[in-house]
Amino acid sequence: MSHKSGVVDQMIIFFADVLPYIVIFFAFLFLIFHHEILKKENPLKALIQKWKEFFLLFFSSVTAWVFAYILKFLFKTERPFIALEGVRSLFSESGFAFPSGHSTFFMALAFSIFFYHKKAGYIFIVFALLIGMARIMAGVHFPIDILGGYLLGFLIAFFFKNV
Repeated sequence: MSHKSGVVDQMIIFFADVLPYIVIFFAFLFLIFHHEILKKENPLKALIQKWKEFFLLFFSSVTAWVFAYILKFLFKTERPFIALEGVRSLFSESGFAFPSGHSTFFMALAFSIFFYHKKAGYIFIVFALLIGMARIMAGVHFPIDILGGYLLGFLIAFFFKNV
């Protein structure tokens, strides 16, 4: 779907490459302001009281990302713009494709939030879906890369929730 319209290309690039940074920022803000940590008399103490939730959120996301990159080197799957003639990506991406690190990280983040805050979790799941779909449309991942990332992210978040 890339290289058909300049406006659409810019939207795809935004969702695939810029939105991830915004989502991380929103996740941090959500956790800080949802619990009104900054309004507490002792913000550090309030943060420590919510340690399990913060631990689950950030540790599961980072662990998911690390696992994705380990698996990339085990599977060594080429990206669409390398494997298929005529596919041109909207931005440069290097390394192997499966599983998608972005999909893995953001699905782990989304489900980590979901396990504690259902309504907000749904919003972050939508963000993860948008990021993954945009990376397919940008020509840097196959659908299986994204689905594998979603599954890995969910499994790691679920594992950390139950530890």
